[in-house]
Amino acid sequence: MESLTKTILRSDELSCPSCVSNIESTLNNMDGIEQAKVHFNTGRIEVEHNTDTVSEQDLIEAIQNTGYEAKVSQF
Repeated sequence: MESLTKTILRSDELSCPSCVSNIESTLNNMDGIEQAKVHFNTGRIEVEHNTDTVSEQDLIEAIQNTGYEAKVSQF
């Protein structure tokens, strides 16, 4: 049975709409990601994912691989 959760991350490095597109595309193409949404104005990154397949660290590393820093956030 899938174990879906929503993880909130934040990046302070989003400087243009293509940043948003790059991160969303990378995350949404990963196995185990149900949906990823990046909010340009706030730097908030919301990811619904299967915790059996994708960990918070996997999300951070995927974002780092696109060239941006991110951290898990409560808000």
